[in-house]
Amino acid sequence: MLEAGAPPEDQVIRLRRDLGGALQSPVWPAGFVSRTLLSLADAVCLHALLTEVFSERRDEAFDAWWQKLSTDEEFDPALCFLVFDAEGRLAAAAQCWTSAYLKDLAVRPDARRLGLGEALLWQVFWAFHARGAAHVDLKTHTLENRNAVRLYERLGMRRVPLEG
Repeated sequence: MLEAGAPPEDQVIRLRRDLGGALQSPVWPAGFVSRTLLSLADAVCLHALLTEVFSERRDEAFDAWWQKLSTDEEFDPALCFLVFDAEGRLAAAAQCWTSAYLKDLAVRPDARRLGLGEALLWQVFWAFHARGAAHVDLKTHTLENRNAVRLYERLGMRRVPLEG
């Protein structure tokens, strides 16, 4: 239990979005386009974005990362959604596992608060709905991702037991 005035503790939580209800279509801000991962060049851009956004990945070399990702039995490039800006730079991405799990959602710092994260989430929900999934799950930290948790909950994701 926290004492009054003590900072909140960071927790890892699991969130789930049931896909049985109504889903909105993704709305991309002007100048942004979305597509799936198509090439090794896309993978290089994705690795750079994830390295920029997630500090714990700063020392992860591309070759080791790509080998691990591309050989994982749950990897499907069709479930790796990339958003490019008008200059052709990767601005945001959502990388999912085939088990209807959102592994990574990243938005470049200078592209935040434009609606890219929300549009990506709707795209993820639609993709798994089309594949017949009942729900989409993710895990995140409550403190370092406070804004993301608010977004997830606003789009209908609810906390569920961490394991299961």
